[in-house]
Amino acid sequence: MKKKDFLNYLDERLTEKMLDFDVALDWDTKNHTIEIIFRLFAENKGQQAIDDATGVVSEEEVIEFEDGILLYNPQKSKFVTEDYLTTIAYEGKKGLSVGFINGLVDYLNDVLTTGMDDLLDFLSDDSEAEVFELKWQAADLQASVEKYAAEANEYLAYPSY
Repeated sequence: MKKKDFLNYLDERLTEKMLDFDVALDWDTKNHTIEIIFRLFAENKGQQAIDDATGVVSEEEVIEFEDGILLYNPQKSKFVTEDYLTTIAYEGKKGLSVGFINGLVDYLNDVLTTGMDDLLDFLSDDSEAEVFELKWQAADLQASVEKYAAEANEYLAYPSY
């Protein structure tokens, strides 16, 4: 039986915990990155004109908001930080700890739950918000990871090809 790596474990945890959200993984073997991609969908009842980050205006009935988190190798990966909600370095072949992955998935679920509420508020007729964005706090991630301190030393390796 093949030994479990952090990509497989992350996929399992996302499948278990993220029941209310559209979440996918994209593994770029050449760049040594794993992107956690997530989408929020909300009804735009008033069919408000919404500008996206690239300036495209949409009045669709359903708004789709997509963002991602990038897990990367600090020695090998190349990327633009601003393209992601956050970027997180893993420890080369050593990978990530079970505790970190568990805390990450829990916190991401919290961020998306709050984000969904914020998106619905943003689309409401009485909203004065001019911008919608997800809110990521490194301190809150750390607090979530600390809940799994017992699993902090159990590492899952970066996947092999």
